Amino acid sequence: MTQAQKTRASGTAKAVWLSLVGVGFTVVVVLLLLWLAGVFHRKIAAGSGSAAAAGGQPVGPDVTLVPARVRRVPTVESAVGTIRAVHESAIAAKLLARVVEVNVQAGQEVHAGQVLVRLDDADLRAQRRQAEAGVAAAQAARNQAQIEYDRVRDLFERAHASKTEFDQAETALKTATAEQQRAEQALAQAEAVLDYATIRSPMDGKVVDKLVEVGDTARPGQILLTLYDPTRMQLVANVRESLTQRLAVGQMIGVRIDAIAKTCAGQISEIVPQAEAASRTFAVKVTGPCPPGVYSGMFGRLLIPLDEQDVLVIPRAAVRRIGQLDTIDVAEPSPQGPVLRRRVVQLGKPYDDEVEVLSGLRADEQVAVGRPGA
Repeated sequence: MTQAQKTRASGTAKAVWLSLVGVGFTVVVVLLLLWLAGVFHRKIAAGSGSAAAAGGQPVGPDVTLVPARVRRVPTVESAVGTIRAVHESAIAAKLLARVVEVNVQAGQEVHAGQVLVRLDDADLRAQRRQAEAGVAAAQAARNQAQIEYDRVRDLFERAHASKTEFDQAETALKTATAEQQRAEQALAQAEAVLDYATIRSPMDGKVVDKLVEVGDTARPGQILLTLYDPTRMQLVANVRESLTQRLAVGQMIGVRIDAIAKTCAGQISEIVPQAEAASRTFAVKVTGPCPPGVYSGMFGRLLIPLDEQDVLVIPRAAVRRIGQLDTIDVAEPSPQGPVLRRRVVQLGKPYDDEVEVLSGLRADEQVAVGRPGA
């Protein structure tokens, strides 16, 4: 055999060996995947009888069967809304002045008339003193005019003064009186402007936010603080127009606050008689006593009562949660007697110790409550 023939024979044997190795590796991988998939495991335990072969379990003595029943319940539709304060106040500055004192913090309770913020009022006090001096000068001028008027009138009555002199004295008195009144009004204005520098609480409430610090310059119209009355809160909900006909001002209605997991009763105080063009909804305001822990801006639901409806319910104890699925054991007839077979159901709303079944079960079918045998 030549060297070329030996080389070809060696290459052929090597190729055959590689092919066999590849086939063997493939077979091993396939067998491993089948084993992981459970192909080689028994699905039904041997010796469980015909009921086990049919995929059911006998009803044991520790299992209680309860029929699924139809329950008539009132239906409620919710409308989302936001908790707001009935009385809310934004405290704004009326002057251009430096903030020299801030006496509150966010969340602090305040009383009506309590000083919240003080502004620099040095120039305003000077203006008030100037106005007070103007009042004093006007008062002195009027007193002098009154004396002159009395003197000229006495002479005029005795025919020792002319009509012109009397008219001039009378005019001077009226002018002095008007100047005094103008000075008094200027003083009142100066005192009012000075009072703007001391910002007081207009009501009993709680500070929502503080927007200035000592040393800041306040501008006219700038919001310094926001307050609200925590004792009176309201839910402002957007209700679609078809449900608005079921509501009336003064009606008692439920309000659900998810953040504190509580439901409280409220009274409809307002139904805004104008729908939003984009959503076709009406703003409905509900006020009433609220539980502790409710703050402005929280999420709430308005519970609108509708007509009653029939729902299929079963005990909550009959439901088992397996992963993302809700399952129940249903008793089904068989030649050997009732057996339990597992079903996946879709659940709805809870009602006390029962839960609504939307699909997967019929009325009067019996479900197992307890732990059926394995």
